[in-house]
Amino acid sequence: MEITRILPDECQSLIISLTSPADACRSAIVSHAFKAVAYSDAVWEKFLPSDYRSILSGSSSSSSLLSLGKKDVYFHLCFHPILIQNGTMSFQLKKESGKKCYMLGARALSIIWGDTPSYWTWKSLPESRFSEVAELKLVWWLEVKGMIDIRILSSNTNYAAYLVFKLRNRRTIGFRHRAVGFHINVGGITSTEVRRVSLDPSQNETQHVREREDRWMEVEMGEFFNECGDDGTVQFSLREVDTSYFKQGLIIEGIELRPKDTGS
Repeated sequence: MEITRILPDECQSLIISLTSPADACRSAIVSHAFKAVAYSDAVWEKFLPSDYRSILSGSSSSSSLLSLGKKDVYFHLCFHPILIQNGTMSFQLKKESGKKCYMLGARALSIIWGDTPSYWTWKSLPESRFSEVAELKLVWWLEVKGMIDIRILSSNTNYAAYLVFKLRNRRTIGFRHRAVGFHINVGGITSTEVRRVSLDPSQNETQHVREREDRWMEVEMGEFFNECGDDGTVQFSLREVDTSYFKQGLIIEGIELRPKDTGS
């Protein structure tokens, strides 16, 4: 006798919701009897973050998203980042696990001399999810900082921070054959570890820099583990203060935080 005839739908929903989004989809394919339950709102509500409604409320598309079924909401957030915090931050889900991913746009970062037109310019690019990105015109002292409340991230999760950027090929100066320093500070605990990486893909012998599907480049700044109940902030910075040469041609879209696993 099939299990679907023995167990009520509520029990089947509970069982499937304790697996994973991928397992739920496989269940629907393998067993036609499971399909209605596997695709039900009761199951997919469990795969969404518990505060997803609060997160969506900060987006201009909240009303249209909340009118969808929970499975459709889940996959929309996997493939279509939404803008929150007045368009300065984006949110999406990691498809395999449903864990939270955030990107701080350039406007949400602290860029030294970022409001000085002779050093930085703010522009719109069609390939960016944000209305503005920051392009470096000319500086000797390069310093970019960001911060996020650790409580809004998924708990018990290993995260990595990535600088999302581009280099203007013919107008890039100061990044060829040179490394910049990345630093991460979690929960107010100061770390002296600085990761130095070249942003130039042509010098990318160890594959630190890679091209993203959205046509931007990214480089890992570092990683940290967010335990359950952690409080405080995560602070991250890009810094190159060697004033013996100037820098030019770096375009910053933002800094992304996403769960890291062997496939990241």
